[in-house]
This record gives sequence, structure tokens and C-alpha cells, in this order.
Amino acid sequence: MNEEFNFKCICNLTTRVMELPKGALYTKSRKRPLQVARASASYIARMEENIHHNTIGKVLNRDRSMIYHYENTHKKYFANCSLYRETFNKIYKAYMDVDESKEMFLNAKTMKQYLLNRGVSEVAKPNVILEIKSGQVTCKIKTTYFEYLNQFEKVKFALENYHYSIKII
Repeated sequence: MNEEFNFKCICNLTTRVMELPKGALYTKSRKRPLQVARASASYIARMEENIHHNTIGKVLNRDRSMIYHYENTHKKYFANCSLYRETFNKIYKAYMDVDESKEMFLNAKTMKQYLLNRGVSEVAKPNVILEIKSGQVTCKIKTTYFEYLNQFEKVKFALENYHYSIKII
């Protein structure tokens, strides 16, 4: 669930940086600027966020084999195609600028207290556990089946300026 959100953020960044129409990456268009932007966004998602091929393919409305193709041809296109190289560098620089502005937690106690202060709550008898990871720190929030989506949204909102991933256990 979090991978898809992260990749959509990379796609939104790509469309904004390359001044493409909103949602252009999700279309079936094979115009060269769109193909290059899709390939660049996919490569960044794979290398920087380790987002699975299936997730990228689903978001871009492409087969996962196309994502493997983007990944395998990156070096060749970067070396030989100025359009690809310039597009990739522009998107990657913008991605790194956004990425470096995000923070991480230093310990689990601080993260848990931060989340609890921002409206996330725990229950005494949990059915579901949200495992939140920020850098090397992991925090667990105990919740129920009925409340976990609400808590998930609260965590996403509270950590929008942080590096994090959420796993439902």
C-alpha cells in the first residue's frame, strides 16, 4: 500500500518537473518525452525506493516486463541519449532535493511519542499491529481491525515530512 503511494509521489514530481499534464504518465501515449519520463521515474523508484516492478507497472498501467526493460536499458540510454540523460538528471535532482529535506527518527521511543502526540492511538487488546520504520528505527502501534485504516491515515499525515514505511502485521 505504501509503495504505491510513494511511486505516485515520484510520478507527480516527474510531471511537475518535466511540465507534463497531470496524469500524463498513466496514459497509453508513446510520445518520446512521456516514454523517457516514465522510464526515469521507474528507474528512480526501483533504485532509490526499491519499489516492486508489479507496483510500478500497476500505477503506470503497463506490464511489469516494461519496468524490467526500463531498468535494464538505463545505462545504455543514459550514455547514448541526451534526451534521456537530461530528463533523468532533472528528475533525479528534484527527487534528491525533496528526499534530503525529509527527516528520520533517532529512536523508537521518540517516534512513538511523536505519533501519539499527533492523534495516533493504541488499544489494549490489538488484532492488528502497524509497524512503522524510519531509517533504522522501528515502532509498533497496536490497533484493531475496525480502527487500523484510520490509524494508518493518521500515521501517514503525521509523518508526511519524514522518511518512513508502514507494514501491517
